[in-house]
Amino acid sequence: MRRPLLFIVFLLCALTGLPAMPSAQRSPTLSAELHTPARLGERVRIIVQPPAGAGTSALRGRLRGIVRREMQGAVALEVSRAELDLLKRDSAFGHISADAPVAADMATANKVTRASSVWQGTSSLLGSTPGYTGAGIGVAVVDSGIAPHTAVADRVIARVNFVTWEAPSSTDPYGHGTHVAGIIAGSTTAAKYVTPAYAGGSAPAVRLIDIRVLGSNGMGYTSDVIAGIDWAVSNRTRHGIRVINLSLGHAVSEPSATDPLCRAVARAVEAGIVVVASAGNYGLTSTGAPVLGGITSPGNSPYAITVGAIDTAGTVDRGDDKVAPFSSRGPTAFDMAVKPDVVAPGTRLVSLEAQGSYLAARYPNWHIAGNGRNAYFRLSGSSMATAAVSGGVALLLDAENLSPAQVKIALQMGATFVPDGGLVGGGAGTVDFHQSLTLAKSGLVPSLLGTVGGLLGTSGGATFRDAGTLIDRLYGRTGLRLLGILDSGLLWQQADNAEWGVLHLLGLLNPLKNVAPHRLIWGEVAGWTESEHLVWGDAVQNPSGQHLVWGDSEHTGANHLVWGDAVPDDGDR
Repeated sequence: MRRPLLFIVFLLCALTGLPAMPSAQRSPTLSAELHTPARLGERVRIIVQPPAGAGTSALRGRLRGIVRREMQGAVALEVSRAELDLLKRDSAFGHISADAPVAADMATANKVTRASSVWQGTSSLLGSTPGYTGAGIGVAVVDSGIAPHTAVADRVIARVNFVTWEAPSSTDPYGHGTHVAGIIAGSTTAAKYVTPAYAGGSAPAVRLIDIRVLGSNGMGYTSDVIAGIDWAVSNRTRHGIRVINLSLGHAVSEPSATDPLCRAVARAVEAGIVVVASAGNYGLTSTGAPVLGGITSPGNSPYAITVGAIDTAGTVDRGDDKVAPFSSRGPTAFDMAVKPDVVAPGTRLVSLEAQGSYLAARYPNWHIAGNGRNAYFRLSGSSMATAAVSGGVALLLDAENLSPAQVKIALQMGATFVPDGGLVGGGAGTVDFHQSLTLAKSGLVPSLLGTVGGLLGTSGGATFRDAGTLIDRLYGRTGLRLLGILDSGLLWQQADNAEWGVLHLLGLLNPLKNVAPHRLIWGEVAGWTESEHLVWGDAVQNPSGQHLVWGDSEHTGANHLVWGDAVPDDGDR
């Protein structure tokens, strides 16, 4: 009687694709939002990855539902609740992520960032340097499209559309990508009509590559963004792509090591492309309370140059700059990394308006001047700040042959620290492209090892003028000074130059590293002991004498850190 029974078991397994015998392998790991059961009848978009060391060919015959896109190292599927439940138990898969919806993150800028100084070059008794405008550098704008506009004229050298769920378009029906492109590369000399409020893009001579991944409502899928990034990598030589601009993102629900979008960013950087990503617009709750830990994906990637927004108060003077309230602060969810890397002007920026677009029609009061293909309007958001930095990166690459890592070091070493935001609000500080170019030309290593940074502080403004104060508190050592901020931590040096090293922020400054987190919306909740004091945070002190770090200031009476309630401020208005 056993043989017919076994035959039936094998037949059922062959028909369903399930293994005939229990496997010793583990079930796939899941991103956070997939732990919640899908509603009955709901179809879910997911991204499946094979186990470590295996290719996607190992998944063939195991896929369920509808294949929406095949990517490098992953496959995007649309599945039912029952199909998802089967995939969650199938050891043929290594990791499953949600194919999360991504959204766009919404005329003193070039003077504040000193892009205009890079255009002009310098002349002195010691010699002169030519001006740089980004000529020959390709910048891929992965966004909602780029509409025809005189300010970019014929410099959009390639267009590709990865939005497959609505009618094809070769323009920008939403209007976000066109505005971003104008901040990167708009030229006032090419435009027939120029409003004084628009000073042109950071790099007015770059070539633009239009990679459309967001639909007419400003939304798209993670898998479409990944496809756009991978296309840029594959066509980087053909179109001279040196920079990818990602003014978009979704909530972080897993570590960057398994996040498919972060993995795509890593592939691009490893291929030699500089990836500039927005921090997001999740700095405030809907009630106006500050939120820390709101960095979006792929801004949480250690490979990306993540950009937050500052409010310049309409002046060139950096002394009155503040991190924009809507701009997302760090640290990043899961990885606890210090982000953003730098900040740039991102409030009330005037740039190109896409004729007939959703944003132009919905918000006519944002219109500044012009009409048709010479129209301009105003937006705010980390998207705009990101675009300004992408243009500045093109200037650096026009002047020097730098790797992505060298570009990040140059930007951070040249930046001006913003005490108002601290490390988790403003990173290394406001970009200064002229200073970064000077450092790059003089040699980044000598600059890094010979300059005292003095950049560390809290968002409350209690700035440490040298690293010795901080390191003495942590290690009991004195006589040290801060040289710079790296991905891995703070670069310090002994006063007598006899010793230097890196103080790792990740872990050492995080008393929660051994505390098991619990789910709350899409963020985390955890407690800390009463003896813990952190160095960087929002400087709100609760009744027990503790310093809240990446917490919600509404909960000052409780020993809980709350970060990430996913309620964005309307920062684009």
